[in-house]
Amino acid sequence: MFVRTAGDRDLAAVRALLVETWHATYDDIYGAERVTEITNEWHSIASLMARLVKPSSEFLVADDGKRIGGMAFAEAVDGGGVVMLRQLYVLPSLQGRGIGGMLLDEIIESFPEAHRIRLEVEEKDARAVAFYQANGFVQAGRTENCGSASSAIPALIYERVLAA
Repeated sequence: MFVRTAGDRDLAAVRALLVETWHATYDDIYGAERVTEITNEWHSIASLMARLVKPSSEFLVADDGKRIGGMAFAEAVDGGGVVMLRQLYVLPSLQGRGIGGMLLDEIIESFPEAHRIRLEVEEKDARAVAFYQANGFVQAGRTENCGSASSAIPALIYERVLAA
């Protein structure tokens, strides 16, 4: 797998990856119906296209030339000093192979002015929590509205200080 910037022709494959990964990860937590509602809203082609063209952001895919195996999206906030990692997902069949780490490293390199990276993670997603902890993130708080101001999805907030 290699990591590259996503393009509009990748969006259907990214959506399929997100739908598969969300159902595999969150059906047991939220139920399949709620996961379908969320993926239809948050991971529609229109929502992905809006991220693709968003200023001060980076939208990456992990690609092996045959398929998209992972994706990440982040944006600069607080005047560029903080990177908000909004999404980092790897196909369930490819997890544990270093793809998530490659995506995370490239996101961090994409924002050289940032001094901190922040993310929200579902507390019950033990695999994701362990991944972020293994990559130097520490819990910095909680939110009752992961991903949007009215999601009603609680999450942990994790942060990592970046090298100057």
